[in-house]
Amino acid sequence: MLATDILGDLSKPLEYDETSIWQVLTQVQDPEIPTVSIVDLGIVRSVSLSLRQISVEVTPTYSGCPATDLINDLILEALGHAGYQNIKIEQVLSPAWTSDFITSTGRKKLVDAGIAPPKGLVSKPSLIDREISCPHCNSENTRLISEFGSTACKALYQCHDCREAFDYFKCI
Repeated sequence: MLATDILGDLSKPLEYDETSIWQVLTQVQDPEIPTVSIVDLGIVRSVSLSLRQISVEVTPTYSGCPATDLINDLILEALGHAGYQNIKIEQVLSPAWTSDFITSTGRKKLVDAGIAPPKGLVSKPSLIDREISCPHCNSENTRLISEFGSTACKALYQCHDCREAFDYFKCI
């Protein structure tokens, strides 16, 4: 996959304001889940603009995430393609990223991609195990196959009703 494969249409006129920069960043897709933007995953923490520099604060989904360097490159490429210069990417590790940062749009896009979004919030733990809904048929008649899915953030489930296997994005 080339970096240009996961960048959206960035051929809009250049404006130097934070809103325009955020709009560019919403076009940068996560390399591991290319149907969801890095903004919708909550990886981009903040954008600030000074007279000489654009600063983008980024938090990886977990320490040691192998996609971190690629995400930084995609941000630089997207903003550079849109005409921005003097871009500084700062990695922010505290507070750590959690699945609570995924936007409602991001959660919907996960379902559309066949991935069950996190059930509940890390910030509001539950003593009751939650049933995981199948993103294909919406049934809660599912079972855990493996705690480890296609990436460290996901577990593998199977639906008993439609018999489809699917990834579940863990509450982390």
